[in-house]
Amino acid sequence: MKIVILDGAGANPGDISWKPLERFGEVTAYDYTSKEQVVERASGAEICITNKTVFDQDTLEKLPGLKHIGVLATGYNVVDLECCRKHGITVTNVPEYATYATAQMTIALLLELACLPGRHSSDVMDGGWCRSPQFSYFLAPLTELMGKNMLIFGFGKIGRRVAAIASALGMNVSAVPHHPDGTEGMVDGYKIPYTTLEEGLKTADVISVHCPLTPETKHLISKERLASVKHGALLINCARGPVIDEKAVREALDSGLLGGYGADVVSTEPMLPENPLLGAPNCVITPHIAWAPKETRIRLIEAAADNLDAFLKGSPVNVVN
Repeated sequence: MKIVILDGAGANPGDISWKPLERFGEVTAYDYTSKEQVVERASGAEICITNKTVFDQDTLEKLPGLKHIGVLATGYNVVDLECCRKHGITVTNVPEYATYATAQMTIALLLELACLPGRHSSDVMDGGWCRSPQFSYFLAPLTELMGKNMLIFGFGKIGRRVAAIASALGMNVSAVPHHPDGTEGMVDGYKIPYTTLEEGLKTADVISVHCPLTPETKHLISKERLASVKHGALLINCARGPVIDEKAVREALDSGLLGGYGADVVSTEPMLPENPLLGAPNCVITPHIAWAPKETRIRLIEAAADNLDAFLKGSPVNVVN
């Protein structure tokens, strides 16, 4: 069986193994595949593994032998699902593999904005502490999170994990679930009261977004909604870039309405030189790496192999089409 991995460098730049997939057949792994190379490289393969390489209708109709597309991610918008259904191609994804890693990155961004360790370390390494006349100094105000109000929009697996960590830090956490069941939730013994986005924004010191990108959530955090936030609030986005109106966020950072913005995602990736957040004050952006710890990527590949195993046995799981 011919198995082709089209953009393997994202999940595996060489520090982990493809062995979980190699037990099913001959594996050819490419670091990156351009749109023009997809048909040539996938030709003759029954199984294709992709992360961000696009399988549109034109591409799929040129691959008559393709039976299964395994998406090495939770999101699967890179595949034309309707065309796959038409041609009998099973598409699977890997849900929830990065729950803990994404929650970890969310808190890391929050702590960077609150405690500024990166900024201070850079200054120390530049000799700032050597030049200081006293034993301690700080470049900007620091924030103690205990007792601060955190609002979480999206209360799925990641949002719930963030709620547990924030609660353990002594924060007062409330959540806006997609489908509220009752007036509160329980996470690791912590009560998390439910609220609305409009009400929560008024009192939140920290706003953390954990919802999928849909037509309804695009620019969820808009200029109009930012106008209602508590002055100096911190905003965290480890969901999807377009959930945030980046121009509005830049204006809010420049004016001081937002005390800081931390994100692992932007509206267009890789980031464009004209992105309004470049050079913004009190802004920390990482290049979509919340999912990238080694342990998380190993779990991702193993889960993709489990999906393939189930497909080959005739009982596919995590099917998205």
